[in-house]
Amino acid sequence: MSMSYANLKRKLKRCIPFTYYRPLTGVGSRIKHFGLQRYCPVCRTHLSRFVSYGASRPECECPVCGALERHRLLWLFLKNKTNLFDQKIKNVLHFAPEWSFVEVMSRVRSIKYTSADIASPLAMVRLDITALPFTDSYFDAICCSHVLEHIPNDSLALREIFRVMKPGGWFLADVPILREKTYEDFSITDPEARAKAFGQSDHVRIYGADFKARLESAGFLVNLDGIAHELGSSRRTYYGVNDTDIYLCVRPTLS
Repeated sequence: MSMSYANLKRKLKRCIPFTYYRPLTGVGSRIKHFGLQRYCPVCRTHLSRFVSYGASRPECECPVCGALERHRLLWLFLKNKTNLFDQKIKNVLHFAPEWSFVEVMSRVRSIKYTSADIASPLAMVRLDITALPFTDSYFDAICCSHVLEHIPNDSLALREIFRVMKPGGWFLADVPILREKTYEDFSITDPEARAKAFGQSDHVRIYGADFKARLESAGFLVNLDGIAHELGSSRRTYYGVNDTDIYLCVRPTLS
């Protein structure tokens, strides 16, 4: 009896470690979803369309590398608006590593890459973001996407990120901004109540436009970059990205 490609992928996902699953299924996905209407800048794949990610997010995920809208936007920013790939040696710290980023960054010789998470099997180092096991002023660049909304003491986490970053280094901060003022209530501890209050059971707050002030209070110089707006509507559709801003935070150089 023949087996559909979707069923084959599900069977492979159950029995093959994730680090091998993506490259193995990616070959078939490149063929199945080939087209010129969409393009994933992370895995550099031309696609007919992106695929759904859950019931409420149509045309969201790259079928080859798994990158979502925010991942593709961050990648465009990293490639076009930072010095990450200028071939100079850099120590890079990546929190909550996405497979699509891990697979590419780990191959760049000039990037001394460290991935970190409290639990992810993709991470090279298991750690608590509020107590980083690194020396002061060590990293040239730090990526942290959709992490801080999970951390009760985000102020301490930001101070730790500031501590381990070199003067002149940069920190790419990405959180969902959904209101004008940040809302948090630490008396809410039940997962169902948190999901109702914050939109997800493991979130502890909803960030607002005052997120920039939180970053600045940790000592960073913060630039709110509108790369998605600069792309224009047609290119946003082509790359499959949202029209959201990115927070680029720099540790001031010593005077």
